[in-house]
Amino acid sequence: MKDAIRQRARELGFDDCRFTSADPPESGPQFEHWLAVGMHGEMAYLQRNALKRLDPQQILPGARSIITLAVSYSEVEDRESREEGSRRDGAREGGVASGRRGQVSKFSNTGVIARYARFADYHTILGARLKALADFVNQAGGEGARSLWYVDTGPLLERDLAQRAGLGFIGKHTNLIGRRLGNWFLLGEILTTLRLEPDASEKNRCGSCTRCLTACPTAAITAPFQLDARRCISYLTIELKGPIPLELRPAIGNRIFGCDDCLAVCPWNRFAREGSMMKTQKRADLETPDLLELLSLDERGFKRSFAGTPLERGKRTGLLRNVCVALGNVGDEQALGALQKASSDQAPLIAEHADWAIAQLRARVKK
Repeated sequence: MKDAIRQRARELGFDDCRFTSADPPESGPQFEHWLAVGMHGEMAYLQRNALKRLDPQQILPGARSIITLAVSYSEVEDRESREEGSRRDGAREGGVASGRRGQVSKFSNTGVIARYARFADYHTILGARLKALADFVNQAGGEGARSLWYVDTGPLLERDLAQRAGLGFIGKHTNLIGRRLGNWFLLGEILTTLRLEPDASEKNRCGSCTRCLTACPTAAITAPFQLDARRCISYLTIELKGPIPLELRPAIGNRIFGCDDCLAVCPWNRFAREGSMMKTQKRADLETPDLLELLSLDERGFKRSFAGTPLERGKRTGLLRNVCVALGNVGDEQALGALQKASSDQAPLIAEHADWAIAQLRARVKK
């Protein structure tokens, strides 16, 4: 049965497929403590669904097994991908150095989008294939077999389950690392009532390496295996709906949606291999986005540009807020006019961040 499921997963484009039990994740107490001290920030859904995350039986009663799947979005031919495993300072393309001081080496009106978001929305891409695989599992299991599939949206501690299934190990940056996929892969899960023999779990292989801790621009990785989401740039630019804290804005550099710095410096990336599923879904226009063009988008233009991509989730207000911060950090004098127009935007969140950016830019120009 497992061999048949793995074969079907490969046919659907998944890069790895592993199996574990539907027992509760072993890290439940640590997750509860993390919530208790408020490190999840405004992600209230994590608290709301905590009981389900601690027990898969709360999601699918009678579940016996969990199938964990990986989809690579690595681009091994890309120059950045070849070099980033050896980068210790997390320097980014576009002239922005991402060290903890958030300093820049030159000024540019170009932004940076996290690598996973430079494709069509992975929820849709993986979802269709996970549904097909779940149907296959049910058919193979016979009458009475039931399965549920998730792509990043279900109340599961998916990295913990993936580590237990042997898909990878949770690194000191709290993300999953695969020995054959590096850091550049997405996860999906299928809970099923079928009893499938669990695969061997993976052990941590970080050793003494602390590159990810050093690379984090905002010191969000407060200790090995401990992330304060409230300081994480991915949280600040995607999950946070209100103003970005003033003290953290300079460290964001020109990142306008997510951050890859802790992933990019991991030495395990040298083993990453390109997958087939995401390769055809690349959005070339998201490689080096022009910040001034983005700042000119109205609601219709935003939807036209980003419908069907992960950036759609952040909505126009959130993205333009981030663009203003980026221009405040790296923009040149050409950005001043666009920022002044944005300071009159009907969305107060955009206007406030535009005012901040104008002050930052003017102070920098005077120097």
